[in-house]
Amino acid sequence: MPHFAMVIDLNTCVGCNACMAACAMENQAPVWDKDKWRTYVHDKEIGLGSDVNRRFFPRLCNHCDNPPCMSVCPTGATQKKANGIVFVDQELCMGCRACAMACPYHARVAITRDDMREGREFYGSDYRRTSPSMDKCSFCDHRVEQGIKPACVETCVGSARMFGDLDDPNDPVAQMVASGAARALMPHIGTRPNVYYIDDIKWRG
Repeated sequence: MPHFAMVIDLNTCVGCNACMAACAMENQAPVWDKDKWRTYVHDKEIGLGSDVNRRFFPRLCNHCDNPPCMSVCPTGATQKKANGIVFVDQELCMGCRACAMACPYHARVAITRDDMREGREFYGSDYRRTSPSMDKCSFCDHRVEQGIKPACVETCVGSARMFGDLDDPNDPVAQMVASGAARALMPHIGTRPNVYYIDDIKWRG
């Protein structure tokens, strides 16, 4: 069984937001509210005076091996697959937002009935959501099950996003993580995330 993970190279991310658009269309996100997209690319200037770098920081669910969002979910709506993908069963979710409060990566959003109404108008008869619930990145598990990369990875023009199997020693993603070139966010909190970042440029500011 694979153990899926994503590596994002901050040195090659150009901030084009193609990943955001691809994710939104693939997963029918509320595009009218940027706070409810499954992935978001932060844009920040680092440095002072003439020594300034513009950096882009993509953010999404980290699909933790020890996900706090799952342990606090009172209905069992947040679940984890054997391949490491954490997902939300929208039929079980009651929208209490406990998962959002527990997530240290701020990767949970609430899809309301108003969002669903706009979604049906925007996406038409192909709109798939059946009930309001908390929402998050799913690594496009419906694509992964078919052997297809997540939409954000496939669309990334700079190849900044890479997706692979940590249990395969020949997988480039596994090799980058094993070498220490790709590092997780906040490893000290014990969530054991499966999204890793490469950043060779020292940020200052």
